Amino acid sequence: MKEAGLKLLSFPPDSPPLSIISAAKIAGIDLPIQTSSSASSPTLSFSNGLKLHGNYVILRYIGRLAPIPNFYGDNAFHAAQIDEWLEYTPTISCGSEFENACGYMEVYLEKRTFFVSHYFSIADIAIWSGLAGTGQRWESIRKSNKYPNLVRWYNSISAEYSNPFMEVTALYVGKKGLGKPVAAKSKEVKNVTGDSSDKAKAGSRSSSEIDLPDAEMGKVRLRFAPEPSGFLHIGHAKAALLNQYFAQRYHGEVILRFDDTNPTKESNEFVENLIKDVETLGIKYQKITYTSDYFSKLMALAEKLIKEGKAYVDDTPREQMQKERMDGIESKCRSNSVEENLKLWKEMIAGSERGLQCCLRGKLDMQDPNKSLRDPVYYRCNPVPHHRIGSKYKIYPTYDFACPFVDAEEGITHALRSSEYHDRNAQYHRIQEDMGMRKVHIYEFSRLNMVYTLLSKRKLLWFVQNGKVDGWDDPRFPTVQGIVRRGLKIEALIQFILEQGASKNLNLMEWDKLWTLNKKIIDPVCPRHTAVVEERRLLLTLTNGPDKPFVRIIPRHKKYDGAGEKATTYTKRIWLDYADAECISVDEEVTLMDWGNAIVKEIIKDQDGNITQLVGVLHLEGSVKTTKLKLTWLAETNELVNLSLVEFDYLITKKKLEEGEDFLDALNPCTKKEIAAIGDSNMHNLKQGEILQLERKGYYRCDVPFTRPSKPVVLFAIPDGRQQSVMK
Repeated sequence: MKEAGLKLLSFPPDSPPLSIISAAKIAGIDLPIQTSSSASSPTLSFSNGLKLHGNYVILRYIGRLAPIPNFYGDNAFHAAQIDEWLEYTPTISCGSEFENACGYMEVYLEKRTFFVSHYFSIADIAIWSGLAGTGQRWESIRKSNKYPNLVRWYNSISAEYSNPFMEVTALYVGKKGLGKPVAAKSKEVKNVTGDSSDKAKAGSRSSSEIDLPDAEMGKVRLRFAPEPSGFLHIGHAKAALLNQYFAQRYHGEVILRFDDTNPTKESNEFVENLIKDVETLGIKYQKITYTSDYFSKLMALAEKLIKEGKAYVDDTPREQMQKERMDGIESKCRSNSVEENLKLWKEMIAGSERGLQCCLRGKLDMQDPNKSLRDPVYYRCNPVPHHRIGSKYKIYPTYDFACPFVDAEEGITHALRSSEYHDRNAQYHRIQEDMGMRKVHIYEFSRLNMVYTLLSKRKLLWFVQNGKVDGWDDPRFPTVQGIVRRGLKIEALIQFILEQGASKNLNLMEWDKLWTLNKKIIDPVCPRHTAVVEERRLLLTLTNGPDKPFVRIIPRHKKYDGAGEKATTYTKRIWLDYADAECISVDEEVTLMDWGNAIVKEIIKDQDGNITQLVGVLHLEGSVKTTKLKLTWLAETNELVNLSLVEFDYLITKKKLEEGEDFLDALNPCTKKEIAAIGDSNMHNLKQGEILQLERKGYYRCDVPFTRPSKPVVLFAIPDGRQQSVMK
């Protein structure tokens, strides 16, 4: 029988089937979704009129249909085991049984990576969905150490399939667990003019608990519109992710638009990297557009406004113009005739000497208390060639003029803007009104500000141009490429931003919180390796150690099989960190990690009192529970890898710069520190971008992998949310 096409998944509004939706997304199966208040359980309809009913019936069908090996088991026995877990899953959502279920799964997962066999299956998706569906109750468990095996498994598959799982939780799971779509309450949703709205046909609740005004399901169109004058930074990431969040919530779409109206600052390099950054964030945009696509329409519209007496050409010097706007003084050019304005407008278009002295201003209201309405500039001359269209134009629209037009022209329903633009919202709507364009809703969210961090592209450019950093992707930069290069997982950034939601409250956020989220994602899955600091490293000679070196194959992560295995060499002489040697006393028993105990019998020092060598004996029958020191070590072999461990600090020394304070007065003189070290032989195989933990030293990301013995492997230290400045 030929497989019928999937037509629709419908389900009750208050019971979204997370497991089905997640499985379909992971399998790449296009599954149209619709909530139905008349539905009592999930129903999958087919194009031939047939239907399947029930959560796990449909999940099994997806498991069989998916092009993923072993998704529903690789044999009849494993399929039956999966069925067992599907039957067990409802226990998780029973309030009184939740803790018992967690305890049972904790024991079961002690030596397992997945619930059935060695493969990711629909059993894992069902259990994940059951836990995620309890909302804050499970999140509280994750933050505790009560069920480490269960949390390790959950974090592992959440990291492996971060995009689909993040999408599902953002759309369907709130702090109180699964919730039905509800209309926005008037006290929760206000548009920027202060009018309450109870018309929003909201999607499912998420942790943001906020709806867009007058949003209709399936009709929301948003835009993310960066200026191509730098790389995407963490502040832009918030705007991009919130646009995607609302688009998904209302089954709408996002346009990626480049606001390319200032050729002096912009370049194709920035366009290419912004596209790369947006895709790194997992933003699914419907298409890419450019404000420059509309230059001819914008010029025609500007000329129309001149003829209607709604705009005029002004040759007042810039500083004087700014002062007149602040003081509410009308320009001497404000009363020029339409003919005079059109004449000067043509001079501007030609880029003549006279034209270069002028700008085009809107004729709004010079006495308005809101200074953004005091005749803003619409067009300026700029003879610099444009990165897309060359020297075709000598004049360019301002953001204030272009944005209201292009938003309306592209059918944008809601323009998300950070609250720093609040005073210009009235200007935005007034300009749309003068243009005769459709009014676009504005929704404000708070700008993301981070401690010890500059987000101004002008200031970041100063660091690049003055060689204070190695480029826009420098790990000290708050750019998406910079923080990813330092070791941040994108799913941590997404979680960090979605937890803040679309609130309008201004907050100065700590980096520690973001890095703590990151640690929870990387710790359960990243492999463990060993390094010894090069400076003053010394040998411990084990007199009863192996006469011939031998090798054991051990896990790279004791609780996560997916990390693979590594070869550890055992020899009579082993390298230790000097800092560890200083802590050891004569006849003290210590634990050599991944080997066993040893007793240090002799500490040899030079005439200055510096330790030069240790002598001891293996005592493998000793208990690791009784020793105070647990030491990392490396065998004395010629296979060790040279490392450069790089630590970074903030670029400025002040948590927050006050208004008018010069960032140059707060520059951090020391923001990078390199430490030479040696690492275990397995680190020859590290790949660029791989994240690992150096035992007892911290988490690192491989920036430069092994190429030849004379060139060290470069590892960037990843903050874990706890450490203070490393440069102090």
